[in-house]
Amino acid sequence: MNVRLNGSPEAAEAIGDLPIKSIGNRTVCVRDVATVRDGFAPQTNIVHVDGKRGVLQPILKSSGSTLDIVQGVSDRLPAVLATLPEEMKVTLLADQSVFVRHAVHGVLVEAGIAASLTGAMILLFLGSWRSTLIIVISIPLAILASITILGALGHSLNVMRLGGLALAVGILVDDATVEIENIHRNLHMGKGLTTSILEGAQQIAMPAFVSTVCICIVFLPVGFITGAARALFVPMALAVVFAMFASYLLSRTLVPTMSRYLLAAELKQHAQGDEQRSAGFFGSLHVGFNSMFDGMKSFYRIGLAWMLAHRLVVLILFVVLTAGSFLLVGQDFFPSVDSGQIRLHVRALAGTRGEETERYFAQVVDTIYEVVPEEEIESIIDNIGIPNSGINLALSDGTLMSSAAGEILISLGHERTSTESHKKNLRRELQRRFPELQFFYKPPDIISQVLNFGLSIRDGS
Repeated sequence: MNVRLNGSPEAAEAIGDLPIKSIGNRTVCVRDVATVRDGFAPQTNIVHVDGKRGVLQPILKSSGSTLDIVQGVSDRLPAVLATLPEEMKVTLLADQSVFVRHAVHGVLVEAGIAASLTGAMILLFLGSWRSTLIIVISIPLAILASITILGALGHSLNVMRLGGLALAVGILVDDATVEIENIHRNLHMGKGLTTSILEGAQQIAMPAFVSTVCICIVFLPVGFITGAARALFVPMALAVVFAMFASYLLSRTLVPTMSRYLLAAELKQHAQGDEQRSAGFFGSLHVGFNSMFDGMKSFYRIGLAWMLAHRLVVLILFVVLTAGSFLLVGQDFFPSVDSGQIRLHVRALAGTRGEETERYFAQVVDTIYEVVPEEEIESIIDNIGIPNSGINLALSDGTLMSSAAGEILISLGHERTSTESHKKNLRRELQRRFPELQFFYKPPDIISQVLNFGLSIRDGS
């Protein structure tokens, strides 16, 4: 007698003969409660890319840096494509790391502009390129020290931390500027360079420390914020506080050291008075700026005297302007981001078959091409129905739950008009042409999605 240990059926039809349970004298088999066939699962998802059928393969991250994950996928993609048939065309449709890179690049550019403007203002006020160099060097060093401390505490760089450092550029030079100016004051008094540096640093040590602590203590209440605001502002506060304390330490160590070596060349100018200091391009620029500033101070005295004489009027104007500013400026959780993408959710009547929903989507896409100039559109991707993968369904936002719903992702080119104006025009036209459908927009880019915490908010339906 032969005993077969392999219980796998040799044909799909044999699965229908497998018994499930017995009821009385009757055995219930699989074929009694289900249809058994060798075929594919029913199609629940339809994807079009620029009007052509396709397959959408999303790559979702569970943790880690978005930039690192996208870079890793890009590095391995050529090896994967080499194993596919030549007839298969694979195209990268969306890359969320682009928004992160643009945001980081924008913050870095703004920080560079802020540092340049700060250096220019210091040069105008001091009239010494050597003193300006000493002060400006402390800016990147303080920022690097803050980044080092954040890295040691397990934090990573993000837009909020970089934004905090960019905003702090202007106040990072306060300690060094006060110390350099005090050193120049002691030099004008006829003291030696070393004596001027030591006494100048000692005289402002405590006031500078108190000023630094006062700036940092402003961020203390941020640590008690809860909810979404905590995730936004605590990283920024930490970056600013660490940079400020690093700036104070640099004013105690680096600034006196560099002053000892760089300001020695200016001793002769200090000894000969302001006539010698006005020589050269920077000196002449400094003297001219001081003359203009002295003229502005006379107007300031006149204005200040008037305000002190009419205190009630000034108080009323202040209250009116402050209250009016709140009425004129709108309120929002976070500024809107023009990412150049429109994510439109379309929902038909419940029970609509996927084929009928596909027909609706084709008409909606045609309307989009009529409303939005075709030269401004890079691509249109429509995703209809339920994702085939249970993992994708579990990690999605939950709006694609039937064959009657889907999303359209419109990617606009660089040469475009306002994305918000296109959304308003589309909302008005789609509601007019398709009253039986529901439309609402969702955050398309990763920045808005994170700030929105994945919620689907209908801003038009």
